[in-house]
Amino acid sequence: MRTSLCDLLGIEHPIVGFTPSEHVAAAISRAGGLGVLGCVRFNGAEDLDPVLDWMDANTGGRPYGVDIVMPASVPAEGSRLDLDRLIPDGHREFVDRTLLRLGVPPLPEDEEAGAGVLGWLHSVARSHVDAVLAHPIRLIANALGPPPADVIDRAHRQGVAVAALAGKAEHAVRHVDSGVDLVVAQGYEAGGHTGEIATMVLVPDIVDAVGERAPVLAAGGIGSGRQVAAALALGAVGVWMGSYWLTSTEYRQTMGDSALQPALLRAGSGDTVRSRIYSGKPARLLRSRWTEAWAESGAPTPLPMPLQNLLVGVAHQRLMRSGDPDLVAMPVGQIVGRMTEVLPVAEIMDRLLRETADVLSRLDKLR
Repeated sequence: MRTSLCDLLGIEHPIVGFTPSEHVAAAISRAGGLGVLGCVRFNGAEDLDPVLDWMDANTGGRPYGVDIVMPASVPAEGSRLDLDRLIPDGHREFVDRTLLRLGVPPLPEDEEAGAGVLGWLHSVARSHVDAVLAHPIRLIANALGPPPADVIDRAHRQGVAVAALAGKAEHAVRHVDSGVDLVVAQGYEAGGHTGEIATMVLVPDIVDAVGERAPVLAAGGIGSGRQVAAALALGAVGVWMGSYWLTSTEYRQTMGDSALQPALLRAGSGDTVRSRIYSGKPARLLRSRWTEAWAESGAPTPLPMPLQNLLVGVAHQRLMRSGDPDLVAMPVGQIVGRMTEVLPVAEIMDRLLRETADVLSRLDKLR
């Protein structure tokens, strides 16, 4: 299976895998796809650069990409102390009270409490750009639309392609007009930040709008070869998959033991919720007692990005380490219902490719 995406990115299979885990990203690239490392969890270039060194050494010479988070409009920013002062006391009290009510234990004594994910800040994202362009990356993707014009220009001068996620056709047109090389049509079913339109409707809309100017990837609700084949039938040149790698063996290598994988393995496709409680922007999360607490009467309104993530950063760390699958609030798409076992990335990729080939062969016989 080969499409124009393979030539654009120098890969064997038109499968792009987004993940916060360097072990997963490297394994996807080694398996012939393009592993895309999510950078938002790194609190600056000094944290990110050693991981990129590791990627360089462990992708077997295969290409890889990175994903940054840069809002289209640059927010007012200050120091971490200044940002803390913008978080209302009532929100802090709600978080503390909810953790106590849910019985969430403190972090283990040997684990340092994080400061929240500062990678949501525009200034930190710019430090990520500086770091990644010092490495042989093949793609920069932005989860919140096109990066600033100067970032696109820098990437292009170094021969690096730029991708942006889009939830509407008009967004995709603006992305391509701004210089983006590759559009990711991310449907409502996807994990993390999503729009309002389902993948089945969104992909052909975006292909019709920009497909002659830029290749389009399909994202959201893709976790089998049947869905890869469907994406190709809708006009996409490949797929962008994120959630499906969360139950890989390599994911645990990066993130360690937590309640996450047990929570995902038992969840059905209806066990997610779209909410602003994770980052301040609408994002699809695993439904849990934590998400339900934020939906109760009297819960505060989530804060805007990046304040919401700074508010709940340590809470999420404690929830993950609690050992209780009922408390996990991880971004994940509706495809979670198909994530029923922990497998190595290479085996996941092999299954996807074999099933896609079988489907395409079966469809070819219908002509």
